This record gives sequence, structure tokens and C-alpha cells, in this order.
Amino acid sequence: MDVIAHVRLRDMGPVICYRAHDMTLKNGDTIIVEVDRGTDYGQVATDPVLVEQTDPSVKKIVRLATEKDLRQIEENRQRAKDASRTCARKIGEHKLEMKLVGAEYAFDRSKMLFYFTAEGRVDFRELVKDLAKAFRARIELRQIGVRDEAKMLGGFGPCGRELCCCRFLRDFEPVTIKMAKDQNLSLNPPKISGLCGRLMCCLSYEHKFYKEVSRGLPREGERIDTPEGRGKVSSVNIFKRQAAVLLEDGKMIHLLFPAAAGRPKVLKKEA
Repeated sequence: MDVIAHVRLRDMGPVICYRAHDMTLKNGDTIIVEVDRGTDYGQVATDPVLVEQTDPSVKKIVRLATEKDLRQIEENRQRAKDASRTCARKIGEHKLEMKLVGAEYAFDRSKMLFYFTAEGRVDFRELVKDLAKAFRARIELRQIGVRDEAKMLGGFGPCGRELCCCRFLRDFEPVTIKMAKDQNLSLNPPKISGLCGRLMCCLSYEHKFYKEVSRGLPREGERIDTPEGRGKVSSVNIFKRQAAVLLEDGKMIHLLFPAAAGRPKVLKKEA
């Protein structure tokens, strides 16, 4: 039987679909895979799926990483740290407006990848020539966004947990300010932004839940008819399915909205 698995190339590379034949794999395994020029290493990022037949155009998983492979991968990581310092120095020499985020060696050390952020396009052709001479390898510079930078560098969010992009998010989904409004969050940018300075990723994957539980509830500021008369919604608690409504006569009432369709029930009144 063939196996299909999503694999993250190296430590900072993309997640790509790979196939294997008669190989037992599990999420988290370090493996050696085919690339356009030779082999590279990666990590199984999802639970593999058994299939009867795979598309031959999908690249192969060569083998599980051996002890020798793992030692070479760790040595590559140490070399990449030294390479980062060299690259940062040369960026300064060329006076380029770019910030180096990290570096990686390909498994066979035939290629080096440098990741950087910049406000706009950067002409780094002379830098590439210098790096190729210094490391005697193919050089690839990749410009990434600030969200990718946070994912590579890691850290902890305002919730106190490790960043979602480091722990389990494979791809970045669009996040909009409307999602924060739907979740009744403060629109103060520091409170809804992550370490990357962009809107927090959790706003996106929690949005669907908030939309479901808020179904049938009025929106804050909406004018509605209640058992006590017409009024304006001043606040909404979607988890308790309650709303505070200021009536036209100046009284405040608290309404409970049943999950099933039905008229809201008055919980209490305030003068």
C-alpha cells in the first residue's frame, strides 16, 4: 500500500505532500525526501493516509532518517547559525534595507537558504555572489512576511501559550477586523494583535464558533421589541445568551434568548 503524508521541509520550509511505498510513518517522524536536485530532510506534519494508488508526479519519501542522518541534520543547524552571522555582516557591508530572520542548509549542503523581511523589493544580486563565494554552495534568498517571521522565531501570545503558528497552524488564513467585531472584542490594536503586529490568528479559527453561538441574538446597538416594549440593546453575552436592553421609558431589562426559536424571556428589570 502507498502512504500519503504532508511533510514540512527542513525546519522553516513549506509543507508539501509526499508519498511512500511500504513504509510505516507517523506524525513527527524525521525523514529524507526527494527534491528537485537530490535529497533533503523534513518532518511528517500530519497523520499519514493509506491509499491504493498515488499520483506518480508526487515526490517520494526516500527513507526514515537514520542516526547518521540525524547527526548531519544537527550539524547543518549549527553551521547555519554561523552562516547567519556571516550573512548579517555582509548585509551591513552592502547597506541593504533587509532584516535577516534565519538560515538553513539543505541536507546534502549543496544549497543554503536565507530568509529575510523587508519593506519592499531588495536588489540582493551582489550579496548572493558574495555568499556563494563564502560558502561554495547554491544560495537562495527568500523574502517572507512578518507572520512567517513570528512562526520561525517563536514566542508566547497574550494568552500565555506558545504561538499558534508555531504549535499547529500550517497555513495562514485571512484575518479581518470584522472577526474581532463579531466576537465583541475591543478594537484596540495592541489587544487584538499578535507578536507579528498583525491581527491574531485565533480570531480566524474561533470566528466560526462565535457565529454559531450568536445565532438568534440581537446585535449591540440594535433596536428590538421586547415583552416590556421597544428598546435598544446595550450589551450582549453570547455564552449566556443574554442581552441588556434599555427601554424607551428609561428602564433596563435583561433578556434570556432560548437556543431554540422562541420569544425572549425577561430575567430582571432595573429602574
